[in-house]
Amino acid sequence: MNLYVKVWCPWCVEAVDWLRRGGYRFEQIDVLADKTAYDRMIAISGQRKTPTLELADGSVLPDFDVRQLEKFLKDHHISPG
Repeated sequence: MNLYVKVWCPWCVEAVDWLRRGGYRFEQIDVLADKTAYDRMIAISGQRKTPTLELADGSVLPDFDVRQLEKFLKDHHISPG
């Protein structure tokens, strides 16, 4: 799964920490360092806010907090590892 972030964003930092502590595998993508990734995030989510999570099946969770992230992963049967 891809996690689109802005490294200074407190919600992004919290999401990265939560995913790492939980043992989830993900690619962290800094959208401010990669314009192509920023454009992709906007295309898949319809917005410019981070964090935004993209699953391999194309499901997207835009602009979320950890509580919403946990529910999204559970609803999509995504487990750590």
